[in-house]
Amino acid sequence: MYLEHYGLREAPFRITPHTDFFFAGGNRGATLEALIYAISNDEGIVKVTGEVGSGKTMLCRMLLEKLPATVETVYLANPSYSRDEILHALAAELQLELPEGRPSLLLKALQERLLQSYAAGRRVVVLIDEAHAMPGETLEEIRLLSNLESSRHKLLQIVLFGQPELDERLAQPDLRQLKERITHNFGLEPLRRTDIGPYLMFRLRAAGYHGPDIFSPRALQGIDTASEGLTRRINILADKAMLAAFAANTHLVDQPQVQAAVTDAQFTPLPAASNKAVTALRPILLVLPLGLALTFGAYWAGRQSVAATPSEAAVSAPQFPAATPSPATASATATPAATSPAQDSPATPAPESVPQEAQAAPPSAATAKLPADLPQNAGRLTREALAAHQSWLAQADDRHYVLQLLAVKGSATREVESFLTQAARSLPPGTLRAYYRSAAEGPRWGVTYGDFPDRSSAVAALAALPEAIRNTRPYPRQVQRLR
Repeated sequence: MYLEHYGLREAPFRITPHTDFFFAGGNRGATLEALIYAISNDEGIVKVTGEVGSGKTMLCRMLLEKLPATVETVYLANPSYSRDEILHALAAELQLELPEGRPSLLLKALQERLLQSYAAGRRVVVLIDEAHAMPGETLEEIRLLSNLESSRHKLLQIVLFGQPELDERLAQPDLRQLKERITHNFGLEPLRRTDIGPYLMFRLRAAGYHGPDIFSPRALQGIDTASEGLTRRINILADKAMLAAFAANTHLVDQPQVQAAVTDAQFTPLPAASNKAVTALRPILLVLPLGLALTFGAYWAGRQSVAATPSEAAVSAPQFPAATPSPATASATATPAATSPAQDSPATPAPESVPQEAQAAPPSAATAKLPADLPQNAGRLTREALAAHQSWLAQADDRHYVLQLLAVKGSATREVESFLTQAARSLPPGTLRAYYRSAAEGPRWGVTYGDFPDRSSAVAALAALPEAIRNTRPYPRQVQRLR
């Protein structure tokens, strides 16, 4: 409806993946290049995980287009395949005449077909979308397919795309052998707040728009808050907001239009770890095995978006008890696992042995610069928690996580003070922080807890919280989302 209003030749924010609209910012382009390199230079299984709507299918479609001509690609996107059906689907995609009889005959025919491709200097890559929803027996069949090999090389390269639940599935004992076949793990993160404006304008330009920016800073902030950085949600909100601007006969998309879009979309917050396997979504944009990263170094020179870590180390992050999370200052001085061998890293100190300077009290509310629009009825604990938040945020690592304990409207100031009073009775001093900031729907209060080096540590802390606090449905949140 608004195409002519904005001078567009096509809809800019369709949720169906369209490779002409692939946004290389937000580390998407870097991830694509690293995936191509991993597929072209290694023989293990590759795994890509990300939340619903984070852009996994778009990345998969880009791979289909960008892999070298010497690579034959097979795309399987039906998660309901049984063990036999996935073999038949693969055979059909490879235009293999299906033999009659037992599945073992089909597997033999597949191996012969793959040997022919190998002899001709061609690699066969299978991209499996929605892998987290596949039956266990089908995932086991994928492992068996990865065993097909010549005298020297694997005949089939497999890439699994899935939601964070895929890691939970792979942690089950019956899929341990499949997990051990995975040599490269990629985590697709939501877009940062600073990426959302460029992302929206890129899509508008790709759709034929030639004018100035149409999304105001307040609109971008509202879209960021409501979408949580997920590209599908961003597209939905942008489309609805532009429609609202068209209906109001204005070209500028501002806070009222975004608020209308948010109300209409009715998104629910990303679920807490107890409901989803969020441990798979790592607090880094890309996880590469150390060997691949070293080989990839010259090719990847100058790019800081790829962090190299051993695949095994990525799933053995240090755990922090919920009652004694690592203070921000202590976390900031920890040696990153990606840059130092595990045996050289000192063990995480017990809470009682944390250096005294790491436990220093935050600046008092009297000396801290509090928000100018802070409600006058903010209580003492609230003001102290605000001061603690400002001091902590100034040095916090954007890749770290906190637990979001409370998120309420700006008018609920007394509720924040009451919550802090109750929470302080069961949580260690200095671990609670509060913020007050503007949002598309109006001012918001938030209370956070702890400072954790990765999401899995935050998840473990959440599980150990007192029951009364767990009942408020806290959830892990990355530090960068608080800025």
